[in-house]
Amino acid sequence: MGDYDDITAFLGQKGPYFYTTFFLLNVIYISTGFFGLFFVFVGATPPHHCFIPESSNLSEVWRKAIIPTEVVNGHEENSKCSRYRLDVVRNLSALGYIPGLDINLTQVDQERCVDGWTYSDDIYQSTIVTEWDLVCDNEWKTPFASSTLFIGFLIGSLVSGQLSDRFGRKKVLFGSLLAQMLSVFIQAFSPSWEFFCVLFTFVGASQISLYITAFVLGTEVLCKSMREIFTTLGAFLHYCIGYMILPGIAYAIRDWRTLLITLSSITVVYIPLWWMIPESPRWLYAQGRVEEAEVILREAARKNRVTAPEVIFKDAELEVSSPPTNKYSMIDVVRTSNIRFVTLVCLFLWMAVNIGYYGLSLNTSNLSGNPHLNCFLSALTEVPAYVVSTLLLRNCPRRPLLSAFLLIGGGMLFVIQVIPENLPGVAIALEMVGKFGFTMSFTVVYIYTAEIYPTVVRSAGVGMCSSAARIGTIAAPYVIYLGSVNKYLPYIIMGSLTVASSAMNIFLPETFRKELPETVEQMQKFKGLCRREPSKDNIMEKEGNKTTIINEVKL
Repeated sequence: MGDYDDITAFLGQKGPYFYTTFFLLNVIYISTGFFGLFFVFVGATPPHHCFIPESSNLSEVWRKAIIPTEVVNGHEENSKCSRYRLDVVRNLSALGYIPGLDINLTQVDQERCVDGWTYSDDIYQSTIVTEWDLVCDNEWKTPFASSTLFIGFLIGSLVSGQLSDRFGRKKVLFGSLLAQMLSVFIQAFSPSWEFFCVLFTFVGASQISLYITAFVLGTEVLCKSMREIFTTLGAFLHYCIGYMILPGIAYAIRDWRTLLITLSSITVVYIPLWWMIPESPRWLYAQGRVEEAEVILREAARKNRVTAPEVIFKDAELEVSSPPTNKYSMIDVVRTSNIRFVTLVCLFLWMAVNIGYYGLSLNTSNLSGNPHLNCFLSALTEVPAYVVSTLLLRNCPRRPLLSAFLLIGGGMLFVIQVIPENLPGVAIALEMVGKFGFTMSFTVVYIYTAEIYPTVVRSAGVGMCSSAARIGTIAAPYVIYLGSVNKYLPYIIMGSLTVASSAMNIFLPETFRKELPETVEQMQKFKGLCRREPSKDNIMEKEGNKTTIINEVKL
């Protein structure tokens, strides 16, 4: 295959074609900010206690006393899952006893919430927790429901890469967009928790498919000068814009069903973009569909007001770019030892980054203060992270940047554990700094991985790494859930994984200011424990020996 970047150099590094594509793809990313984290509000658990029937005819004093107190994390609070037996309390009340003075009830007199629960509506009118009583014995269903989104991420990551490599970036992009809109809309009418979880899996699969496909499409269509901006300030910042808008919409709409209907309806505005966003000419060229690629490139030249060559792809290039006899699949991402080792390290990196990022994102509803404000602040911390990471990516190597960002995120998780409980503001600030580090890591790992893999398996490689990341995101809700056992345990787990991944990252090849590889053979070598990068003199010596051998053969 000829060098695609050299072939399309006539388009230049700027122009309306690049600007329009850049803008439209980024607009699509705003929707991913809505659908990726709406569960923070839809699955929130408001303050609650056992329901006390009005027919119990209890005085106000006994209605308050019927809920026992218990110690949670060193603090005394009302029980959420038990009450004193209603028949015992009713008899004591009828006899004129006063709770706390005439009699003290014991644990023997307690029972479960047999009549259901009463939920506070100070913040939420309804959530899936209040609708289906996902508390106490059913509390596990809330993190499970959250995990079904990430199970969908896993499925979508595995499938979307191969689909877009086979059928094209554009078709998979808009197919995913339509599937996401319909899934969320139907989910709003879920008759049960089980149906909600099934639909949430479809939401996750379509959303990550949309995200990855748009990312790959932008990487392949945009010019070199705009590629880094798209993968940082572009894709991630517009995702963050949707993330910041979400708490505002959720604040205005406190009912979870109405919230989902509203979010899905917003997606309708993206349908006309089908006629505005082009297919990837790079992918068409790699598939041997040269005529279709030429049509798009000539239209791009017209928009950029430049003259395209009379023949864009030369005869020699046409032969090389004819339909490949070998169809690449996910197996090729682990076929050779070099690409296999690169893939294994990338898998671990993506898993660690995602478990930290989503763990802190989902934990915002558990922080002190207003959950809508906390969610907005969590999203706001990502803005400077994207700006800083963009500036650094344009001027610094990828490998040390990623390791440094991972250490910042993981280090804050360890520091949080030594902050006294009477300084919640400091703990929140440190958690936001950790989120800042994970956000920058998230930014770098995406563009780093896309630059490592060649065009023929880039979508499959990014898709497989994204699949490994879903192991982290599936586990994230349960890691946060472990906070109910020990509030420091989630931070220890996430911090340890992050620091380990920072060490693993040093073995990956550097991609800073290097051409995107087109074939598997053009990939850089995995560094390994003992491998050393060849010096410039050694390379020249090998090239000289190679030339000598060729000349001897000719003679």
